[in-house]
Amino acid sequence: MNSKNAQSRRDFIALSGSLLAGSFFVHPVAEALSIFNRPSEKMRIALIGTGIRGTTMFGRDVVRAYGDQVEFVGLSDINEGRLNYAKEYIGVDCPIFTDGAQMIQETKPDVLIVTTMDSTHHEYIIMGLKAGLHVISEKPMTTDEFKCQAILDAERKSGKKLIVTFNYRYSPHRQRMYEILRTGEIGDLTSVDFHWYLDIYHGADYFRRWHRRKEFGGSLLVHKSTHHFDLLNWWIDSDPEEVFAYGELEFYGKNGPFRGKNCRTCPHKGECDFFWDITRNEHLKKLYVDNYEYDGYDRDGCVFQEDVDIYDKMAVQIKYKNKVQVSYSLTSYSPYEGYRIAFNGTKGRLEAWIKERQPWEEKAEDVLYLIKNFGKREEIIIPHGGGGHGGGDTRLKDKLFKDPNMPDPWRQSAGSRDGAMSILVGIAARNSIEQGKQVRIEDLTDIPLMETGRGE
Repeated sequence: MNSKNAQSRRDFIALSGSLLAGSFFVHPVAEALSIFNRPSEKMRIALIGTGIRGTTMFGRDVVRAYGDQVEFVGLSDINEGRLNYAKEYIGVDCPIFTDGAQMIQETKPDVLIVTTMDSTHHEYIIMGLKAGLHVISEKPMTTDEFKCQAILDAERKSGKKLIVTFNYRYSPHRQRMYEILRTGEIGDLTSVDFHWYLDIYHGADYFRRWHRRKEFGGSLLVHKSTHHFDLLNWWIDSDPEEVFAYGELEFYGKNGPFRGKNCRTCPHKGECDFFWDITRNEHLKKLYVDNYEYDGYDRDGCVFQEDVDIYDKMAVQIKYKNKVQVSYSLTSYSPYEGYRIAFNGTKGRLEAWIKERQPWEEKAEDVLYLIKNFGKREEIIIPHGGGGHGGGDTRLKDKLFKDPNMPDPWRQSAGSRDGAMSILVGIAARNSIEQGKQVRIEDLTDIPLMETGRGE
């Protein structure tokens, strides 16, 4: 069988097998949002948190693409100036509130979207659930095990659903990995090598913002790695059981040769490689710089500030209930952005080196490599989906706002359990670093762990 025919056969098996499995499975997210399949009515949305993600991905982008399906009935933010600008930028004519509870009470939305600072997600998620709303939350769901348990308890009592927006699941090449792993092409999955690299532009940006403090973002093991741990849980189809980790802050923060309050007023502009002029981005300037007086937030904070207490390099070992072992690392000061991953099985290996496209590059495809034991390496070319996060953003929002009842054969929709299991790996890793010992996932919340069939 030639390579082309072999690839076609694999594509058919992967697609038909996934569709068959999905045909008997209704994800709770689809069930929760099915009430909005009402031809004569629009989904009434209230948004809390009008920063960059709230105003773009879940703000203006939603208004422009799904205006026939949704209606914004309220916006809320603690920064009054940013809130006024956000209303104009998003392009809505709805009331604005600096008090989230007041917004919920007065506007009576169907759905609350939470895009606030990570450490406050739990506050507004629980507020929305108690008010009888379905809630859509940006990742991570929250930042520690106690807030996580509080969210789970609130959802159980409310009878409503929490949806966590894991857009990485929706990108075409990650979906194809999911499919291939279920065909048996590499045999039984035994281990995964997963290494993520943030470059000196994107990686550094986390150390300018509130994310640089554990109290606000839970560390990059929670804020950023929640994406990666969710992918692992989804691909492996088992629950993480034990975690051991190392982490250090050795590049940013106190390690810098000099420091200032923020980039725009820094006396070291001419000599700092990390100088960044936020005023050259009109949207960021209007969101943050022009509204500094309301909350004193520096969006262009110095990456070498001494209050940085998160790690900039991390290494994590994870054991799953089904005995799969994972070696994961995250580095935040690499010369390029992307990741390397390899799935090792009893019959072969599936691997990829995915580099994020730079602004000056044209990228139309990603490449996976399937290597059979005693066989040749085969390339599987995946057209790039287009749009943000590897093509995942649009597909995620189509599911949320355009057709919540569309088939979900690859189980890409994510609920509270998915959100919890992804952050619990990061929380366990952070606790392991701080305590110098292995951490068991089952000791963090009351979620019973499953060996397989997490979504069935």
